[in-house]
Amino acid sequence: MAQYELLLPKMGESVAEATIIKWAKQPGDMIELDDTILEIATDKVDSEVPSPIAGKLIKQLFKEDEVVQVGAVIAIIETDANAAAAPVETAAAQPEAERVSEQIPGTEQLPSNDAATQPVKQSNSDRFYSPLVKNIAAQENIELSELDSITGTGAEGRLTKDDLLNYIQQKTGGVAPKAAVTAQAAVPVVNNQPAPSKPVQPVVSVNGGDEIIEMDRMRKLIADHMVMSKHNSPHVTSFVEADVTNMVMWREKVKRNFEKRENEKITFTPIFIEAVTKAIKDFPMINVSVNGTQIIKKRDINIGMAAALPSGNLIVPVIKNADQLNLVGLTKSVNDLAIRARNSKLKPDETQGGTFTLTNVGSFGNVMGTPIINQPQVAILAVGAIKKKPAVLETEFGDVIAIRHMMFLSLSYDHRVVDGALGGSFVRRVADYLESWDINREI
Repeated sequence: MAQYELLLPKMGESVAEATIIKWAKQPGDMIELDDTILEIATDKVDSEVPSPIAGKLIKQLFKEDEVVQVGAVIAIIETDANAAAAPVETAAAQPEAERVSEQIPGTEQLPSNDAATQPVKQSNSDRFYSPLVKNIAAQENIELSELDSITGTGAEGRLTKDDLLNYIQQKTGGVAPKAAVTAQAAVPVVNNQPAPSKPVQPVVSVNGGDEIIEMDRMRKLIADHMVMSKHNSPHVTSFVEADVTNMVMWREKVKRNFEKRENEKITFTPIFIEAVTKAIKDFPMINVSVNGTQIIKKRDINIGMAAALPSGNLIVPVIKNADQLNLVGLTKSVNDLAIRARNSKLKPDETQGGTFTLTNVGSFGNVMGTPIINQPQVAILAVGAIKKKPAVLETEFGDVIAIRHMMFLSLSYDHRVVDGALGGSFVRRVADYLESWDINREI
């Protein structure tokens, strides 16, 4: 019999840790290949961890609700598959901090001197700090009691690398911290603004007949993210009404043959996404992020599409390089992500890396909305319900009134870097692409 170490798998370049939600297998349980052993949660999505090997679970190394770093050993499985087994002694010979740091983007450049490997001095705090944050703190001789006083902008107030580097830079009077230099970060942090104070929570009265419902983990994350977005970005919203009659008639004409040929239903969402990607190419400064006083112009066009879950929560899967897909490819990507989002089958990396977000408030019968920006993006487009309305048409014989399919587009944007001219021009261009839809287009 051999013992196999089950590691928390890598879940994307931007995911360094996860929270254990539930153990599906208990010590002593037999496990088949691909059986779900446990359920985990990242900042954006819940996932299942399947077993890469058959055997018997003999030990769980973490409890439910504990945060685990990617690459850490989470369970020991006893197996007869000696060829596939990883002996416990082999992994144990490598320090845990070293194994974890290999999985965290950016830590491979940190020097392996004594200061970097010394743990931060302990206090009575129960706040979680990632190995990267601890390494930086050790290099800068920052004790844990001092870390506890720094405001974090991560999920549930967690202290991120950028939070710590900003704090060190303020503390040293604008001098770049040593850790920032040795880490050779691709984008230096240039944010000398004082740490924002926490808003005062309103006092809520509870009467005898009221029901108290505790937020689930995802709702807490959404709430924190929305408050952070409104706090960081001055929101402005511009509206445009578009005549999408040709688009509606074209879809009605092609949808049956398309479904028969591709075994996929074509909705309006991929059409909206195609128009958005075209408009982004016309106005690339809408596809940016803000890093202190720097504007980061994104090379890729990755479109997030907000999707409502059966639980009532919201998730935003991302179509990477959406501008490189044709309408068939966009349709298949939209349908695939939407189905897997509803079934909690998304991979953590599929909710990361978005550069612009589309939300369809029309799916709930709303004609328009003022959506909150999905940070660190600077704009989000809401598309409203398509309604038949009387509209004035200009013809060679004069103006006439006709029944047309009309819809509102509303773009919320970050007024720090997107002015009204850019925001208004962008949403108008999206509407232009929809209005000029070729009713004879082949697909």
